[in-house]
Amino acid sequence: MALLTTGKPFIKDLESNGAIAVRMPLEGGFEGRYERRLKATGYETMNLTARGLGDVSSYLTAIHGVRPPHLGKKTVGSGAAVGYTHFVPPMLTYRLDTMSAKAKGMVLWLIEGHILSRQELAYLVSLPTLEPRVKVVVEMGGDRAFSWKPLANLI
Repeated sequence: MALLTTGKPFIKDLESNGAIAVRMPLEGGFEGRYERRLKATGYETMNLTARGLGDVSSYLTAIHGVRPPHLGKKTVGSGAAVGYTHFVPPMLTYRLDTMSAKAKGMVLWLIEGHILSRQELAYLVSLPTLEPRVKVVVEMGGDRAFSWKPLANLI
């Protein structure tokens, strides 16, 4: 069986724009095909969901605090009884530091991107200029065929 698509136009547009928005059929499968083509070209991928990211810039590139559900265990003392804050390393920066030396770069693939605000999308558009090794793909919803366009066009 012949290969249906090589993914070269997709990879070329991703490299030239830095951040793209994709739409694909809801039955799935397309994201895996294009991820395999990205990996074959030398990119590493990082899959995240946009739900629950909070402050996107802090979550991806800065040390940030999180409060897990307290499950009945609250802090004791004079402060608010909301639980302890745990500080976690930045997801993207950590992965960039541990990336293979022969990798071309890191592709951040965000699913459920339709819930992101314009300000968060604007940060994702600027992220490849702040960190040139990073490319961004945001899934913006369903369509009848796999299609993409620069993420900057949506803002």
